[in-house]
Amino acid sequence: MPDLPQRTETGADRVRPVSLARRMLLASRPVSWINTAFPFAAAMLLTTGVIDARLVIGTLFFLVPYNLAMYGINDVFDYASDAQNPRKGGIEGALLPPETHRATLAWSMGLALPFVVALVLLGSPASWAVLAVSLFAVVAYSAKGLRFKEVPVLDSITSSTHFVSPAVYGLVLAGAEWTPQLALLLAAFFCWGMASHAFGAVQDVQPDRQGGIHSIATALGARGTVRLAIGLWAMAGGLMLLTPWPAWIAAIIAVPYIVLAAPFWRVTDEESAAANRGWRRFLWVNYVSGFVVTMVSIAWAMGVR
Repeated sequence: MPDLPQRTETGADRVRPVSLARRMLLASRPVSWINTAFPFAAAMLLTTGVIDARLVIGTLFFLVPYNLAMYGINDVFDYASDAQNPRKGGIEGALLPPETHRATLAWSMGLALPFVVALVLLGSPASWAVLAVSLFAVVAYSAKGLRFKEVPVLDSITSSTHFVSPAVYGLVLAGAEWTPQLALLLAAFFCWGMASHAFGAVQDVQPDRQGGIHSIATALGARGTVRLAIGLWAMAGGLMLLTPWPAWIAAIIAVPYIVLAAPFWRVTDEESAAANRGWRRFLWVNYVSGFVVTMVSIAWAMGVR
């Protein structure tokens, strides 16, 4: 691991160790850690019913290192456009100055590496393949030369993969039995992930266009993207209704997202920044949704039918 940049006599603009640490923390989006760690942990625990090294190591990996890699790489390669975006520099994303980019990439890879090695040693060829897809999606979304985030629709698909793949990985690592009901649940989760990404892109239509960045929202327009997101959330809820009791109770999770997005049904590209109001509320609705999923999962684990 590289040493953190040290302060110099001429460097008022240099980054002190504590400042870089704060930036790394902010870059990893702590408010979103649970969104990747919980799907993996729930998949593992519900399948095996035991707490073992795979569960502990995997949960810690998807809690912090995975998010630092995903968002840190994004913040490095998006610096030019982020610098023009008033949303950046807080809970919705770090603004990493150029002098921190090398350290950010080094920490993103270095912190994840020992966890990945351990998970490979504890896994199987099938789990290696899923983990490889997950890590590829993390890099491909933002890294120069790939930049899936600039390919409309593929950007939302890749973003959803970031959150669904930990669950798929947990299931494969645990040796879960694949059933049509499980496939429906994962399909619903994938639709939810695509909807969340698409709606999140609406608020950046103007700065993205000004910066020459393509996204699902710049391609479809703010209004079309909002309507697509609402349709995907509705589809996610509908798919959950097809799953067995008590899993279908989770269909209710789609309702608050649709309600919060509905006021922007007619939003124009010029007014698209207003969608940030709905997006910021989604960050907290995720915790309520997580509570519902947790309760349903506990009921499932206890054999409620």
